[in-house]
Amino acid sequence: MLVRDAMSTLVLTIGPAHTLRQAARLMSARRVGAAVVLDPDTCGLGILTERDVLNSLGRGQNPDFETASAHTTTSVVYAGPAWTLEDAAEAMTHGGFRHLVVLDHDEPVGIVSVRDIIRCWAPGRHRPAPVAEFTAR
Repeated sequence: MLVRDAMSTLVLTIGPAHTLRQAARLMSARRVGAAVVLDPDTCGLGILTERDVLNSLGRGQNPDFETASAHTTTSVVYAGPAWTLEDAAEAMTHGGFRHLVVLDHDEPVGIVSVRDIIRCWAPGRHRPAPVAEFTAR
C-alpha cells in the first residue's frame, strides 16, 4: 500500500504568526495532530504538531503570545505519494516523529500519520467502546 492511499488530503495550513492557541483551536476543530506552516516571506514549509504545543505549555509559555514560527520544525522530512507505507513508517521511526508532510511537485498534497498507517495495516479493527466520561472537579 502507498502513502497516497493512507494520507489525509485535507491539510491544515497556518501562517507563522498564528499563536499557539489559534493553532491548537484549529487542530482540535479539524481533529488533526499537525498543521503545515507556510511562511510566504521565506517560501518555507514547516510543521507544527500537538507535541510542539504541549512542550511550550509544559515550559510555562503563554499560548496567546507564542507564535507558530517559534515552535515550527523547519527541517521537515517529506514523503512522496508513491512511497510505500513501510518507507513512511521507517522514516517516522528513524526520525522519531509521527507525521509526514506529503509533497507532490514541491506542493503539500497531504499528511500521513502513524495512525493512518496503523488503520491501513489493521483493517477491520473497530474502535473499543468509549470508557465512561471523566469529569474533573
